Amino acid sequence: MKKLFLLFLYTTVLFAQYEDTRNRGMYFSKKAYTDSNIPAFAQSKSKLPQPVLTNNPELIDLYWRAWELAFDHYRKPPKGSPFVSNFIDEAFSFSVFQWDTIFMIMFARYANSIFPAIQSLDNFYCRQYENGYICREIQEADGEDYIYEGRVNTINPPLFGWAEIESYKLTGDKSRFKIILPVLEKYAEWLDINRKKPNTTHDLYWQTGLGSGMDNTPRNGSAWVCMSSQMKMFYEHISFISKEIGEDVKADKYKTIAAKIGMRINKLMWNEEDGMYYDLDDNGNQIKVKTIASFWPLLADLCDEHKAEKLMANLKDPDTFWRTIPFPSLAANDKDYKPYGDYWLGGVWAPTNLMVIKGLDKFSFNDKHGYEHAFREFATNATMKYLEALSKIYKETGTIWENCAPESYMRGLPAKPDFVGWSGSGPIMLLIENILGIQANAAKNEVVWYLNRIDEHGIKNLEFGETTASLICQKRIAVNKKCELTITADKPFTLRAFNWSKNSQVVEVKKGITKLIID
Repeated sequence: MKKLFLLFLYTTVLFAQYEDTRNRGMYFSKKAYTDSNIPAFAQSKSKLPQPVLTNNPELIDLYWRAWELAFDHYRKPPKGSPFVSNFIDEAFSFSVFQWDTIFMIMFARYANSIFPAIQSLDNFYCRQYENGYICREIQEADGEDYIYEGRVNTINPPLFGWAEIESYKLTGDKSRFKIILPVLEKYAEWLDINRKKPNTTHDLYWQTGLGSGMDNTPRNGSAWVCMSSQMKMFYEHISFISKEIGEDVKADKYKTIAAKIGMRINKLMWNEEDGMYYDLDDNGNQIKVKTIASFWPLLADLCDEHKAEKLMANLKDPDTFWRTIPFPSLAANDKDYKPYGDYWLGGVWAPTNLMVIKGLDKFSFNDKHGYEHAFREFATNATMKYLEALSKIYKETGTIWENCAPESYMRGLPAKPDFVGWSGSGPIMLLIENILGIQANAAKNEVVWYLNRIDEHGIKNLEFGETTASLICQKRIAVNKKCELTITADKPFTLRAFNWSKNSQVVEVKKGITKLIID
C-alpha cells in the first residue's frame, strides 16, 4: 500500500511539472506574428561589419562563409504555426532548440539592423506553460513540444537572460525588458521547484546529459556545476533586467538569490587541490570527472583571481584541455575520452568554447577585477588556435561543422555540416571581440579595444546602438610600440583603449574622422 501511495504521489508531482493547461504564453504580451522579409546574404553583405586582419586573411574568409551560412538559416514560421517571430535556425531538424538559438544570437546580434535575431526567443516565450515550464525543443509547424527520451531531458541551460542582455549591450535597445521579465521570472520559479532534488545536503540544481546540451557526457549526481552556475547567472540577469526598468525591489531580491547560490557552489563544488569545480551527489560528495562544464563558474563570475588562475592552469594543461584544438568537452586523461570526438566524450564545441573565452574575458577588464593581462592574452591565444583550426577544416571540406575532433584538424565524429548554427559564434563573434579585440557596448556608448596585434587590423561598418563606426589600427613593429588609430564615426562615443599590458587610455571620439596615438 505504501509503495502504491508513493507511486501515486510521484506520478501526480510529475504530471504537475509538465501539465499543459493550453494557456500558453500568458506571461508574454506578444501574441501575433507580424510578417517581414527574410534578407539575402548577397544584398546584405555590405551592411555587415567588415573586419580588417592583414596577417590572417584566412580568418576573413571563414568569417564571410559563416555569415553566408547564417543567412541561409533565417526562417519564417511555417503557415499555421503559432510562432510570433521570424527566427534563426540550426537547420538540421523541424524544431527550434533553446540553447542552439541562444548561441546563434550571440553572433547574429552583429546583424541586428538586418535581421533582429533576438526575436527568435519570442517563439519560446509564447509557448511557455502556465506553470512556467518551457520545453528545450519546439516544433516549428505546430508549436508543440518535441520530447526525446522523456520530459526529464527537456530543460536546456537557462540562458535566456544572458542572450537578452548581450543583445541589449550591442543594440542599446531595452524595450524588450518589460515584456520578457514576467516570462523569465516564471521560468526561474519553475526551475527552482523542479530542478532541485529534495532532501539533499547541497540545495543546488541537477541536469541530464540531453538537458544540459552535452548529450553523452559521462556525468551523474544531483548537483551539476553547469546548471547551478547557470541558475546563478539567470538570477543575476533577471536582477539586471529588473534594475534597468526601475524594478529595484525585484532587482535586489534576485541579486540576493544569486549570491546565495554562488556561495553554495564555491563552498561545496570547488576543489582547491585540483583547481576545479565538480558535480555533487546527494550527500555533497564531489564527483571528480573533469569536463568542460567545470568552467561555467568563470562566466558566472563565481571566481576570485586565485580560482580563475587555477582554472586557467587546467585549460593550459596539455594532459587535459590544451589539445590540438582547444577545448575538448572531456579531459584528455579521462578514461572515456575519445580523440575523434564522439560528441561530448571529447568533441570541441562552439557553445562551450564561447563560454570559456567569455569567462576568461571577465578578468580582462571590469570594475570588479580590473585589468588582468594574463587572462586576456590566454583568451586571445586560445581563440586564435581554435579559429585557425576551423579555418583549416573549412579549407579542406568547404564548410563549417557542428563540432571538431580535439586531436586533429578534422570534423568531429559525428558532426553535421553547414552548422551555422552556433558554430558561427567563433568565426564571427570571437573574431571581432577576441582577435580584433573590439568590444562595443551601446548601453554605455563605449567601445573597449584591446590592441594586441602588430598588423593593420580593425573593423569597418560596426553598428552599436545608433552609432556606426570604423576603427583601424595601423601596422607597427611590436606590441609594445605606440598604436596609430584612425576612427570614423557618425556619432560621438567613448573609446577605452588598452595597448598590450598598459593601463587604459580613455578618449572621447567625436563625429567624423579622429586620428589617435595610443601609448
